[in-house]
Amino acid sequence: MEISELPRPLVIAVDGPSGSGKSSVSREVARRLGLEYLDTGAMYRAATWSVLEAGVDLADQAAVAQAVRDLDLRMGTDPAAPGVHVGSTDVAGPIRETRISSQVSAVATNLEVRAELKRRQRELIEGARDGVRSGVVAEGRDITTVVAPDADVRILLTASEEARLARRARELHGAAEAHHLEATRDQVLRRDRDDATVSSFHVAADGVLQLDSSELDFEQTVQAVLQAIAATVGTRQGDPVSR
Repeated sequence: MEISELPRPLVIAVDGPSGSGKSSVSREVARRLGLEYLDTGAMYRAATWSVLEAGVDLADQAAVAQAVRDLDLRMGTDPAAPGVHVGSTDVAGPIRETRISSQVSAVATNLEVRAELKRRQRELIEGARDGVRSGVVAEGRDITTVVAPDADVRILLTASEEARLARRARELHGAAEAHHLEATRDQVLRRDRDDATVSSFHVAADGVLQLDSSELDFEQTVQAVLQAIAATVGTRQGDPVSR
């Protein structure tokens, strides 16, 4: 099946650990397929930013959960410019700061917060089925198993620890020298370790296709995901897959 022949609406779910490339790859796949793009990790980051700005004690789980339920969060889903707003404030930049990265797990492991944001994620995914682009690439934790287990295509994008650290170091520091890797290690591995207490994203569940991008560059990974989508949808429809 040619990519241009893929049916609509189309929901693609991409899961994976930190540094696996799921955000940048998912966004590019959405752009090429003409689909919306949902970065669910940005939702947790925006929630963390809002809670910290409000001075809520992260250790007070009930207060954090209530703050998130009251959160006025708007997620842009255009892959060309996926904005994130809390109220009238554009937080797309601030939520990527180290202070948010170092605290987000405290919010993301709050089960009541997860329940609220998963509810919102499902609403956004369902809305994308009828949107202008008639579908969405949604990426983040639990997407393939909890948030969108009925997605048309479910992919677990993984990579070796070394590859993930190098990618995140280049992203944050512009290079992957030894000291850059060490500065990045805690952010990547601790976040995965913390999130693993409430989410499974290292092993593909039944029906989820696992792709290892350790030896692939960005374009090769995008192509691998596009081929996986065409193969999965084509197989279900009984069509030959175009290579």
